[in-house]
Amino acid sequence: MTTIPGRFIEAHIIQAIPFANLNRDDTNAVKTVTWGGKERTRVSSQCWKRAMRLYLQTSLGQEAALRTRRLPEYLARHLEEHHGWPADLAERAGRHIVVASSVGGEAPKKKTDGEETGGTGEHWSTAAMVYIPSSAVPELAELAIQYREALENAKEPKDPAKFGRKDSVIPTGKVDEILRRRNGVINLFGRMLAQVDDAEVDGAVQVAHAFTTHATTTEIDYFSAVDDVTDIWGDTTGSAHMGQAEHSAGVLYRYIVLDLNDLHANLGGDLEATRELAAGLLKAALLSLPRAKKNSTAPHTIPHLAHLTVRTDRPVSYAGAFEKPVPADRHGGHSEPSVAALNEYAAAVQKLLGTSGCRYAAHATLSQEKIDALGERVESFDKLIEGALAGALDGREAA
Repeated sequence: MTTIPGRFIEAHIIQAIPFANLNRDDTNAVKTVTWGGKERTRVSSQCWKRAMRLYLQTSLGQEAALRTRRLPEYLARHLEEHHGWPADLAERAGRHIVVASSVGGEAPKKKTDGEETGGTGEHWSTAAMVYIPSSAVPELAELAIQYREALENAKEPKDPAKFGRKDSVIPTGKVDEILRRRNGVINLFGRMLAQVDDAEVDGAVQVAHAFTTHATTTEIDYFSAVDDVTDIWGDTTGSAHMGQAEHSAGVLYRYIVLDLNDLHANLGGDLEATRELAAGLLKAALLSLPRAKKNSTAPHTIPHLAHLTVRTDRPVSYAGAFEKPVPADRHGGHSEPSVAALNEYAAAVQKLLGTSGCRYAAHATLSQEKIDALGERVESFDKLIEGALAGALDGREAA
């Protein structure tokens, strides 16, 4: 397998987000973290990973990956819509396939009053979340078609809760073989599927929780909806609906690491596929945005600064630059002070560690700050990504 000259590509991103709530907790509140003694707005790594995955699938035309427990239901719908199967037989096929798999299936749970319900509604689900290429669904459908006669003759279980692998007419090995399929997205982000042998994939992407570089306070937005008929007639007072939602605003520090060695290994040593996926991932890291409340806040900013490095020894987060909250500058605003803090911290890190482990460093930015510790300044994100990949994969030394 080809040796990768520069193992780690890191993205350090400073990005202003206006009044928004990109990532809500279970009470619809803004996620926060207390650091340096001050509360900051936080966006979880899981949230931004999903945004990156969806952006990558769209921008590269990558085959989508499905993370779901509703595989039996999804498969049944596919058999009905694409193969004209009757609903009851399609549902039976979905059930037989999931209970045959090493993941296993779960029957709809029963309420105490006898009504059926389950964690995913009134349908069978997989016993654990599966993460498969979307093409696995039509493959499972073809498998069901091969065993249609056996499915038609199969007896309905008297007790769904006791319907297990031994009762399925589908061979476990054939189902597991399809569940092991992977695509580019899975090779990047990895997969945990311990129930199926050889199905786990170590992820090549590390994403830190994003947080504001300064202290933030959340704002409660009270809102009301006007009834248009009442507005036209003017015969009553008051609104048709009232509510409130929590938001915040600030400048985020985001940090992403791509391990090219791991990605290269996941792709079986295919260097061109490694380059293509790495480029797509870096672009997704820079331009993706979580979608929560996008229709009411439209927070579609781009990074104020993106700094890419290629390191041979180990990743180095610059989160420490913001442990002490960045104060707004004298004109207001935290973007430029955050760039200055990042630049100052990077200079200190380089002094401590030296630069021998860094093969490439550059930045692209809207900032007017003097930046001398983040490598050369390039004019676009595309050139930034192109330079990082050349530094990592072609062995080009830093400019």
